[in-house]
Amino acid sequence: MRFPSGLRALNHPGFRRYYAGQLVVLVGTWMQNVAQAWLVLSLTDSPLRLGLIATLQFGPLLLFSLFTGALADRVPKRSLLIATQATQGTIALLIALLVWSGRVEYWHIGVLAVVWGVASSVDQPARQALLSELVGRADVVSAVALGSAAFNGARIIGPAIAGVLIAQVGIAPAFALNALAFCVSITALRGAVPRGGAAPMGGTTMLEAIAEGLGYARRTPRVRLTLGFALVASFCIFNFSVYVPLLSKTVLGLGAEGFGYLMACLGVGAVAGALTLGALGGRPPSPGTIAGSLVVACGGLVGLGFVDHFWTAAPLLALTGFTGIIVVAACNTSLQLLAPDALRGRVMSLYTLVSGGIFPLGAFWVGALSQVWSVSTAFRVNGALGVGATAALALWWRLRKRAA
Repeated sequence: MRFPSGLRALNHPGFRRYYAGQLVVLVGTWMQNVAQAWLVLSLTDSPLRLGLIATLQFGPLLLFSLFTGALADRVPKRSLLIATQATQGTIALLIALLVWSGRVEYWHIGVLAVVWGVASSVDQPARQALLSELVGRADVVSAVALGSAAFNGARIIGPAIAGVLIAQVGIAPAFALNALAFCVSITALRGAVPRGGAAPMGGTTMLEAIAEGLGYARRTPRVRLTLGFALVASFCIFNFSVYVPLLSKTVLGLGAEGFGYLMACLGVGAVAGALTLGALGGRPPSPGTIAGSLVVACGGLVGLGFVDHFWTAAPLLALTGFTGIIVVAACNTSLQLLAPDALRGRVMSLYTLVSGGIFPLGAFWVGALSQVWSVSTAFRVNGALGVGATAALALWWRLRKRAA
């Protein structure tokens, strides 16, 4: 059976196995994200402390991504992923046991969030770089689009399941089911044999390898522009694990189920955006298209700063998800295709740094703004900030092209 053009990455058996495992584990992880946010708010009722957990969880990406990207170019990427998945599954199980025992405290979640973040800092560059080894360069756009669709499809299913579980059974089952999902993912990874790729790097020190990757990015203007767009999207837009629970609880007065439905609306828009990108063909969108999508997504944030009803918030979240995922998926595919095989792990570590590593700063910023003023103010400020930063990047690119 041959899959249609937009799904052509599924023609590769290794990618199909990998993708099936990811579908399961992403649903479980989104269940855990919702449960963790609700657990922190139940324990502390503090927007600032909720933002701090996100900072602790994503902080290691900021600190270690450059090193783990060089590591991904040195050792088999699939082996790294199996190790990180086992670590994260163990963390999910530990939190479930703490909640079941009735002894869970805020500091437990904080410590385990740091460990989770360290595992993610190894996982993400290796995962991004593995895609081209599973499908080849010609099908990278399809693979990234399908990965984004899976991530955001899980954002629909996972929060909806978690909302019902929390309301009907409690918080612990969401963590326990995620631990089980990681077992499924590890089994799938063992069967996802890469087609090929660059041989593991050797003969240089870790610092020399990092410097080589940074030098390539510095010498390549299109890489710098793409990383700039990803940075704006990460800092201003993709703080939904902080935005949405606060919007749900403090602005709209919704319970756990309403929170899950809002996250699902966000996911519907994002899945539609990812599938739209995958259907465009083998080339990622142009810088102009990425910039335009980024402006629309930031405009959606500004609009969310004025909502006071679920039915107003839902379509705005869907619009923000649609355009936001086009931005990040297009940045991802652009970097995958620009990077030489031998440097892909290090180039994707830069993407991880700006797309995930900057997130803790953005999450803390959103939490602090919401604590001092309101979550509505945080939406408006970050939306306006994102529009301004995108305009500055577009102006730099235009002036540079004129000078060239």
